[in-house]
Amino acid sequence: MTVRDEARRYPRHGETVAADGTGRRRFLGYVLAAPTLTVAAQLGEAVLAPAPAAAAANPARVPSLPGPSEIYDLNDMLTHAALPTAGLITIRVEADGTASFALPRAEVGQGITTSTAMLIAEELDLPLERVRVTLADARPELLFNQMTGASNTTISTFTPVRVAAAVARGRLLRAAALELGELLGALTAKAGAVVSTVTGRSIGYGELAAKAAADTDTPVGVALKKPSEFKVIGTSRRRIDALAAVTGRKTFTMDVQVPDALPTMVCRPPTINGTVRSVDNLGEVRAMPGITDVVRISTGVAVRGRTFGQCIDAVRALRVTWGPGTADGESDATVQRKLRAAELPLVVPPLPLLTKAVDVRFTFGFSSNSALETNCAIADVRPDSAEIWASLKTPIVAQEQIALELGLPPTAVTVHVTEGGGSFGRKLFFDAAREAAEASQAMGKPVKLMWHRTDDFRQGRTHPMSTSRVRATYTLGEVLTYELRHTSVATDFGHGLGEIITGAAAQLPVGDLTFSETIFQLTQQSPYHFGVTTQLLGETDKGFNTGSMRGIYSPNVRCAQELVVDELARRTGKDAYEFRRRHLKDERARAVLAKVAEVGGWGRSLPSGVAQGIALHPEYHAFVAVLAEIDCRPATTGRKIHDAYTGPRVTKVVCAVDVGLAVNPRGLEAQMAGGIVDGIALALTSGLHLSDGHFLEGSWDNYFYTRQWNTPPELEIVVMPPTSDRPGGAGELAVPAAMAAVACAYGRATGTMPTHFPVNHAEPPAFEPLPTTPPIPASPVDGLDRAF
Repeated sequence: MTVRDEARRYPRHGETVAADGTGRRRFLGYVLAAPTLTVAAQLGEAVLAPAPAAAAANPARVPSLPGPSEIYDLNDMLTHAALPTAGLITIRVEADGTASFALPRAEVGQGITTSTAMLIAEELDLPLERVRVTLADARPELLFNQMTGASNTTISTFTPVRVAAAVARGRLLRAAALELGELLGALTAKAGAVVSTVTGRSIGYGELAAKAAADTDTPVGVALKKPSEFKVIGTSRRRIDALAAVTGRKTFTMDVQVPDALPTMVCRPPTINGTVRSVDNLGEVRAMPGITDVVRISTGVAVRGRTFGQCIDAVRALRVTWGPGTADGESDATVQRKLRAAELPLVVPPLPLLTKAVDVRFTFGFSSNSALETNCAIADVRPDSAEIWASLKTPIVAQEQIALELGLPPTAVTVHVTEGGGSFGRKLFFDAAREAAEASQAMGKPVKLMWHRTDDFRQGRTHPMSTSRVRATYTLGEVLTYELRHTSVATDFGHGLGEIITGAAAQLPVGDLTFSETIFQLTQQSPYHFGVTTQLLGETDKGFNTGSMRGIYSPNVRCAQELVVDELARRTGKDAYEFRRRHLKDERARAVLAKVAEVGGWGRSLPSGVAQGIALHPEYHAFVAVLAEIDCRPATTGRKIHDAYTGPRVTKVVCAVDVGLAVNPRGLEAQMAGGIVDGIALALTSGLHLSDGHFLEGSWDNYFYTRQWNTPPELEIVVMPPTSDRPGGAGELAVPAAMAAVACAYGRATGTMPTHFPVNHAEPPAFEPLPTTPPIPASPVDGLDRAF
């Protein structure tokens, strides 16, 4: 992989300076009394006002009004919702000179513990290796400020964390002035110590920590560093947890040791959300070796044993009579018919004598947002209390909902957030934690509950099947209208904004579509001047376990629009890149598009069956463009690999990304690479097949995520120079653009616009489906035969 980091120097423009010269970077903080120095951030003013939009260099003849998300998006809403409790986050300077911070977000591999440590190291003038970032337990007082989603962590914590660190630095400097008997102006903070510029004397942070603490809340003024002064922020850093990860020392949920918490698994129904009617051999299974408990819970039958292997044997041995599920008899075909019937009407009619139209419908299959780490949780429920351990992106609502179901007050339920091995939106829900708590209460014993991989695929959360109907009218080379009607199996937003009130509102019969439409409008934007533009959401089918997955609606909506843009360019006789460039609204969008066209050699001569695709995606004050090359020649699509789908191969990807200010360019590059691979999978190979109320896929062997033989051998990521003094969203940014670019390349290579995704979905499955009863398959014994 090649990386171009063009984000090394920071402009000094864009700062509003007040009469006293401090500008927006001046805030108030306060100090809390503690054995060591503990400081919290308290904002004196809103600092995340939207930056003024750049004027288009080549305005289109038929401009479009800004959409809702261009004015105020989901990320803005989450950031502003977090502001009232921003003063409750604290940084501690310890007696050993290190700094500690409990991050109220979930680290699931995206690297936020590293970027947060960088913010602290920058403002505290402390070496990065001396900053300790852990994950906070559920803190209900934070309200909306403990939800991890919508690429919001770095945006919403960027200023509060820096303020807290800067307050700590100020208190340490004042304590050093008293200790050394020198003027405050003669002291400077450097590498974890306070140094006198006059006498050269120094004193470490550890010696000052207790002296810098205050007995009362004391307002102090701080000035945050200017971008021109950054020494850590904006530099490429290795992840602070990299060594622990590669040496197996990271502590995930299954690594947590809780006394007497034994392995526990659940026997699940053969169809989605089926119910237990009876267990026909309960005594027999309870007598199996190692099994300590077998109980019915709301989602199936839970078994607890000495080892997970014994639990698997017990699950497979259970004879359960199952009641119907919520999707019995449903298949891809039946759901597609319901989506078609629920489609909202288009408004602009075709006018053949005056205009021409591109009118097309795209279908996107169910897809799995299972992470490499299966769903798991530990629970220890007592008569008057409960303790939970799990990787959770909404720990507050998990605490509140579990307390409600256990019949306990929320204050009696402690929820510990562990690091997670991936999420993709899955960990916005706490299904495993809820099951673990229910099983522990029923058994009266601690449990370490783990889902089997097959459970994840067949009863876990999925990205819903959807369709996008698009009609774009044009005349004389100009686009006059663009209409999109996105119809989806309902996305479950039962996690709300991270607490139980909005979570409940999202599930009300009259509130669910309203909630979903709000999320849709606050996330979906068209980057193009296409005249009168409308994008609306319709929903149907609430019988599935769904959830947000890396961009919620964006991958499908963006893919649909970019394919239509290619078709508009073709019909008007324009180059696809130039057509996009001419119609883009924003200069930042135009810059990333131009960069990938330049670096990727847009328009270069390629063999028949090989083609380029180009796409752009705006999201959460950031922009990304992707150029992809795909090989659809028979020699490539006809490759044979045992139990695999090979199909076409993306041979080259160039990505240019502008997130305003990249806190850690190396982490940003990794996020883009991961998103690109996700986009390739969604476009070409990874989808779930629904048949008779269950999904055929039962493992990663069946679900064809991008494999090594389908990843691009050429991958180049360009981090654009900073365009702001604040970061934009990045976590999900590359997925929609990559999916769209690959789809456009596929269409150009085959000569036919693809309209069903993944493109292999209509082909016969390239695997033998696992049985649904028993729900867990037998352990494989042919591993060596399948090694490559």
